Amino acid sequence: MNNAMAGNNTSVEDVNKSHLAAVLQILKKYNLKNTEELFKKEANISDGLESSSNLQRESNVSSVLTGYKSDGDPETYINSYRELKNFVEDSLDIYKHELGTILYPILVHMYLELVYNGHTEKAITLMKAFGPEQDSYYQDDLRKLALVTNREHMNGNELTDTFKSHQFIIRMSRDTLSLLKRHLNDRKASVLLNIVQEHLYFDMYEGVARNKSQIDATSGAVGGEAKRQDNKVKVFYGIPKAPDIQSLAAPIEEEDGEDQENPEKPKKKKAKKDPLFSKKTKSDPNAPPPDRIPAPDLKDNDKLEKVKALREASKRVTLGPETLPSVCCYTLMNTSQSVCCAEITEDSSMLAVGFSDAVIKVWSLVPQKLKTLKSAQQLQEVNIDAEDLMVRIMNERSGEICRTLTGHAGPVYAVSFSPDRTLLLSCSEDSTIRLWSLQIWTSLVVYKGHLFPVWDVKFSPLGYYFASASHDRTARLWATDHYSPLRLFAGHFSDVDCLQFHPNSNYIATGSSDRRVCLWDCTTGNHVRLMTGHKAPIHALAFSVCGRFLSSSGADCRVLIWDLSHGHLVAELTGHEKPVHTLNFSRCGNILCSGGLDFSLKVWDFSKITEDISSEEVNVSHNPDIKTGEQYLLRDFATKSSPLIHLHFTRRNLLLAVATYDGSNP
Repeated sequence: MNNAMAGNNTSVEDVNKSHLAAVLQILKKYNLKNTEELFKKEANISDGLESSSNLQRESNVSSVLTGYKSDGDPETYINSYRELKNFVEDSLDIYKHELGTILYPILVHMYLELVYNGHTEKAITLMKAFGPEQDSYYQDDLRKLALVTNREHMNGNELTDTFKSHQFIIRMSRDTLSLLKRHLNDRKASVLLNIVQEHLYFDMYEGVARNKSQIDATSGAVGGEAKRQDNKVKVFYGIPKAPDIQSLAAPIEEEDGEDQENPEKPKKKKAKKDPLFSKKTKSDPNAPPPDRIPAPDLKDNDKLEKVKALREASKRVTLGPETLPSVCCYTLMNTSQSVCCAEITEDSSMLAVGFSDAVIKVWSLVPQKLKTLKSAQQLQEVNIDAEDLMVRIMNERSGEICRTLTGHAGPVYAVSFSPDRTLLLSCSEDSTIRLWSLQIWTSLVVYKGHLFPVWDVKFSPLGYYFASASHDRTARLWATDHYSPLRLFAGHFSDVDCLQFHPNSNYIATGSSDRRVCLWDCTTGNHVRLMTGHKAPIHALAFSVCGRFLSSSGADCRVLIWDLSHGHLVAELTGHEKPVHTLNFSRCGNILCSGGLDFSLKVWDFSKITEDISSEEVNVSHNPDIKTGEQYLLRDFATKSSPLIHLHFTRRNLLLAVATYDGSNP
């Protein structure tokens, strides 16, 4: 009896030692020395014990952290899954669809458990029997999973790592969940119970179980649906009141009549009231406090630019079903295989294009040519107090229609102009981000932080700040005068493919290959919205003018509209036949345009979508019914074998499109 007890204690001690060694190995791997010392002290791990060969053998982190245990007979897996599937199919219709959401994650974990324990043939049999009947949007993941046929394949595999280290989230009503628990406890199926307890997270809500269409609308992401808790934080989605620039903009005019008593006295001058600034803008109750994030001071040149933009906006055409935008398409010829990205400046004066041969080209879209600064000797002669200083410092003879920037060592995947058009950002496969001067036409800074290709980069509407998205599954917030990132946004399970700044610059939205859209707070670095519903990687994001709505599109050929106040999916726009790579809202906010690889540009009535949403009560327990159908499609413009890569509305609401002609698709 005593010997048996002693043997049992030894085995428990070995397991605990193994767990401690695994944690210690992780601390060593990430060079967390202070934490390592504290951990050794608290766990009573001596240096002699740590260096022993016995501990080194036991410190296999992957085996300790997998959570997959052998359950004896592999036949029980297939039988247990078949029994669970029959239980779901025999349930009442009201519960059937929600119960069905557990079938996919349980199949995945059963497969991985069998592979981990060396039962590869049974794992393949299980996958062949039940894999094809899973939802269509999971088939790509199941095909990738089928390539994992032994324990070594699981190490470093993106998909298996996600399932091992994160619980699959399933949103379920209280009644449905109690029905499932009752079934599992009655059957006493240890295989199923282990998977449910260790690898599934049930986000329970009170109310009626969701129907098939409601579940399909928000399912499809790698890690399951978003938890309701992920979307509880308040989001300041409003637009702050614009700074007062009237004093700078108001022209001066002389007062009529002379002073009779003192004719020699200079005439008084007073500011002429400009009707452009007479309207007082109301402060938005949902806007963030003005000092929530530090903003660079506006220079006189910036203020003059804002005045110019306001004057342009006063001549803007308000778009709608009766007034559709005119479209001007810039088609890049003989470049369909080499163009990676394109961007047009906010004032529509320049176009930048990134190529697969690491070159960036910038074109002028207006009569003014692209000039460079005068030489240092010539600049000494310039009067720095002159009002037209920015014009005087440029060399008039150096004007060109197109300029080329070279410096990257791989394809350029994204470019972004600063709001004042003096700087350009670019990111590349070479893992770097470059900041270019558009006055001396050379690289100023190389930002190195990402370890893998950088897919997207964007300037903040404020300038100064910018953000990047990478293959390393992170997005980062930078400032132009810092070499290191200010914030690291980590939480996606796969590549972060695209990002977009909120119009108020307080938030950044990211879209990923894990089929999730995240909204991150720039001040804290935490995600404040997590939205699921896409069935394939996400390629484009765009915020509405009011800041409340976010549109996203991707390889599933759909455009989704999200309400950031609750994180709900509110509309699904279908019609594209190939991936949608670019989105943009009109300057008035009434129109949403989408363009893709199907050579078409679609114009959607966004004002009608918002009207339909506002007329309904919001169900906060789970997503409201999704708006669908072609009732919102206003117009479909076709190009001649030219996939669209960028859309841009001018200040007067003319739509500019950039496309690449593909001669192989006549």
